[in-house]
Amino acid sequence: MTRRSSRHLSPAFAFAVAAAGIGLFSVMDAFMKSLTLAIGVYNALLWRMGAGSLFGAVAWGAGGGGWPTARALRLHVARGALTTAMALLFFWGLARVPMAQAISLAYIAPLLALVLGAALLKERVGRRVIVASLAALAGVGVILAGQSRGAAAPDALAGAIAILASAVLYAFNLIVARLQSQVARPGEIAFVQSAIVTLILLLAAPWLAHLPAAGEWPKILVAAALATASLFLLAWAYAHGETGYLATTEYTSFVYAAGLGWLVFGERVATATLLGAAIIVGACLYGARRSDIAAETMEPMT
Repeated sequence: MTRRSSRHLSPAFAFAVAAAGIGLFSVMDAFMKSLTLAIGVYNALLWRMGAGSLFGAVAWGAGGGGWPTARALRLHVARGALTTAMALLFFWGLARVPMAQAISLAYIAPLLALVLGAALLKERVGRRVIVASLAALAGVGVILAGQSRGAAAPDALAGAIAILASAVLYAFNLIVARLQSQVARPGEIAFVQSAIVTLILLLAAPWLAHLPAAGEWPKILVAAALATASLFLLAWAYAHGETGYLATTEYTSFVYAAGLGWLVFGERVATATLLGAAIIVGACLYGARRSDIAAETMEPMT
């Protein structure tokens, strides 16, 4: 599509495409939660990322391919290592807490990225971001306090802490992604990163890997296809819409997570989770008034 024709596309259509991308990734999270409960977080992630690498390779080849530059490859490896640890923590935690709560806790990552951007990239962070960060932390406290008072599973608190640790790593991931996007195309990033994560996970294969049962393979392939399709929908939307306008689609993931958690896993959304999520989302919308972080918030965590 030419630049000229893209100007005539409805902003609402780009918004709908971005929201669909977030929706597909939320459905993928539901598949991954089911896989993690069935075969463990390591094997769920290993086989999903492996299948995703194959899908990404096909899409990358169709787009012209090309070997990464030395600098791009270093960034791919760095981000792949971060993504591996981040994803293992996130999906381990997701198997132990309701989906809506997990997504709510993960929302702190964009604000953490702003703070890290100031520390590592010497970017300006004003009073708005500081206030928003403190408010978001208060929202996290509300969710955790509600969890401690409720009838949660014995390891639910450990799951919530794992997701918070994953969010911290995701914030670092966003910093690397910002550098990575300057030296590599989206198709290259999607394929090479999936391949690197798969290779890192394979290091533990002699001790941890096993072939999933035949009934789990459709879930693995669907999860990989959903993740790949989500990346391409989001890339298309951001090529045809303004980041500040599209950034709010990120917060539709809470609705998807709450609905899927209830329909698939019978999870009830606690009042404390609703209140904490509202505080965190409000803080993010208040603090993320800059286009540089708006684009980052839209990239799926895994």
